[in-house]
Amino acid sequence: MTESEEPLGERARAMIEFEAHWFTFDEDRHDTIRARFACSVEDYNLELNRVIDHPGALAIDPLVVRRLRRLRERRRRARIDGTASANQGGHA
Repeated sequence: MTESEEPLGERARAMIEFEAHWFTFDEDRHDTIRARFACSVEDYNLELNRVIDHPGALAIDPLVVRRLRRLRERRRRARIDGTASANQGGHA
């Protein structure tokens, strides 16, 4: 069984559920991530990206997973566009 065929575990489910509701908490998002998931925010984000790419993620909460994928794609485009415009500006 490959990694993409394995079902998502409880941690992955908890991450998706956290992403659905974190903005309703009174605590700071980064502090909550460190406390709940016992990892750095950077490690959490790397793991979350793997989780939302998993085929089974859509079965847990399709709206949240699609939203996270869209946000990730926007951030990627912004980085590319920012880099491209900076490179073009330097060659004038």
